Amino acid sequence: MERFFQALGDNTRLRLLNLMGDQEICVCYFVEILGGPQPKISRHLAYLRNAGIVSARREGKWMHYRIVMPPNIGATQVLQQTLDWLRDEKAMQADKARLTKVCCSPAKYGLLEGAPPPITVGKPSCEAC
Repeated sequence: MERFFQALGDNTRLRLLNLMGDQEICVCYFVEILGGPQPKISRHLAYLRNAGIVSARREGKWMHYRIVMPPNIGATQVLQQTLDWLRDEKAMQADKARLTKVCCSPAKYGLLEGAPPPITVGKPSCEAC
């Protein structure tokens, strides 16, 4: 329980959760959006994974992350309410807008060369671009 709440007690980890939402996202997008070094972003993602809040999947050289709901109903409710709250925050909305911009034109960003786009329920989430 302590690890779960500590995972939610950091702004960078909240930003990562907000960006994931209902998508599976490659770590390279997080690095581009948050502007932090890849090892730091990966440490925060590992913290979330150890807390049971995200899962990781490797595809070649790419690591993809997605939110997983904890098995405890109370933790699931807290996480869902936190995600709902994040959606209403202006700074979090700005991060989501940057993700959409980056996702729609990945060629402009060197880190994203060849990176798979975020996916939602088995399809690219940037199809509208």
